[in-house]
Amino acid sequence: MAEIERESMEYDVVIVGAGPAGLSAAIKLKQLDADINVVVLEKGSEVGAHILSGAVLDTSGIDALIPDWKSKGAPIKTEVKTDNFYMLGEAGQIRIPNFAMPPLMNNHGNYIVSMGNVCRWMAEQAEELGIEIFPGMACSELVFGDNGEIKGVVAGEFGLNADGTPSDGYEPGMELHGKYVFLSEGVRGSLSKQVIEKYNLDADSDVAKFGLGMKEIWEIDPAKHKEGTVTHTMGWPLGKNAGGGSFIYHLENNQVYVGFVVHLNYQNPHLFPYMEFQRFKHHPMVAELLKGGKRVAYGARAISEGGYQSIPQTAFPGGALLGCSAGLVNVPRIKGNHNAMLSGIAAAEAAIKAIAAGRSGDTLDDYHAELKEGPIGKDLKRVRNVKPLWSRYGLLASLGLGGMDMWTNNLFGLSLLGTLKHGKSDAAATGLAKDHKEIDYPKPDGKLSFDRLTNVSFAMTNHEESQPAHLKLKDDSVPVGVNLPKFAGPSARYCPAGVYEFVEEDGKDTRFVINFQNCVHCKTCDIKDPSQNINWTVPQGGDGPNYPNM
Repeated sequence: MAEIERESMEYDVVIVGAGPAGLSAAIKLKQLDADINVVVLEKGSEVGAHILSGAVLDTSGIDALIPDWKSKGAPIKTEVKTDNFYMLGEAGQIRIPNFAMPPLMNNHGNYIVSMGNVCRWMAEQAEELGIEIFPGMACSELVFGDNGEIKGVVAGEFGLNADGTPSDGYEPGMELHGKYVFLSEGVRGSLSKQVIEKYNLDADSDVAKFGLGMKEIWEIDPAKHKEGTVTHTMGWPLGKNAGGGSFIYHLENNQVYVGFVVHLNYQNPHLFPYMEFQRFKHHPMVAELLKGGKRVAYGARAISEGGYQSIPQTAFPGGALLGCSAGLVNVPRIKGNHNAMLSGIAAAEAAIKAIAAGRSGDTLDDYHAELKEGPIGKDLKRVRNVKPLWSRYGLLASLGLGGMDMWTNNLFGLSLLGTLKHGKSDAAATGLAKDHKEIDYPKPDGKLSFDRLTNVSFAMTNHEESQPAHLKLKDDSVPVGVNLPKFAGPSARYCPAGVYEFVEEDGKDTRFVINFQNCVHCKTCDIKDPSQNINWTVPQGGDGPNYPNM
């Protein structure tokens, strides 16, 4: 459809994604130059609709951006009062004492928040500064300049038929051009993925690594609610099958966030991450907390876990990667929002400096240097070996060695282990079905645990069914011809929304069905598919989950 003519609009900076990174960049740009022309494009139906995070917020990012956030009414109110860490067995638990944990793991002074609501508030601050924010505007294409630089994006294309042809109500969208384009799409963003490949930005970095985070919001018995309590667990039910763990955060209004993370480098293709999450809630400690309560929301998203050594080159001709598009999560702390905000600030400062010097469309080298050498790099560098140790030696060894490594980094600023490599990609780590045992999962009871499709309804996700599926197969024959016989069709399990099915019909061959309407935009399929045959792209703007308080 290259022949389509589109109108264009010119800006100084175009920002894709209204998450903490993109909004921080927009706000900082305006703080530095009130006359700069900035636009923020958000694929969700509103700001915050696609934001899902734990979240215990380290306020260093918001402190740097809006120091008076408290007086301005930011929805950052529930301070952490109690910090617990448990190793779970099937019937009990052992608490790991806080004094054994490196100081960087301490959550006191942090806040339990809904990052969706924080982003909604940040959007209000941005609009007060004169920043244009357009929700419901999915960015489907990159626009290139004469010298191969990124000069803009295509946003707001609507009305394609299922076969990709324009319908009677087709709207081609617009080209939004900028002197610089910031990609803050979150984990495994579709445009970020293209940019990394086009400019070979990951040539000198380690392989990217990811986890799958699933989260429910529960309203519980007020007698059991302890506002400000943070609990993390490891061990059961994952055991040796996969790395990961859980979080339980008591926020206000008798609500708790119950979350579960599965590292996507697991080998056994029979593993069912969603069902591991559901089984976890039947642990006696968790079941007692949730008994008599009700689940009010559900969602899922991938988490960047590669850390310091997996950060690609973040500056490219005409733009920059921000936040989770660059992979800035501190894995042991389970925190990335502060680094996302700091990356937005750093990108804004580099762009302002460049524009003031009359530059545009070049590479913001200052930004990448600040990201690697400044507070973000320092935060990630001291925990860089925890994830590879876990992947290589398992949970218990990683607790000992990883803990020691964090202590030496904290006390002396060095690691006795150097910088360890991650090894295979998460897709390549998937083993053959014949080499692994099937896992028998208990049936959900409908009280503590729920089937996937019932839970997906609590994500309030919706996609216009007449549009093309935004989940693209590179080769239609691979799911049934390769992934089913070799890997037992893992897409039917690794997707936390039940998008993929292998359907057997009487007298007919097995069919691979993509229920794209269920998609919650977690991107796990793009990451974990062992044949790397699924390409996640954006649906039309406004489609997808509508998270209220995630």
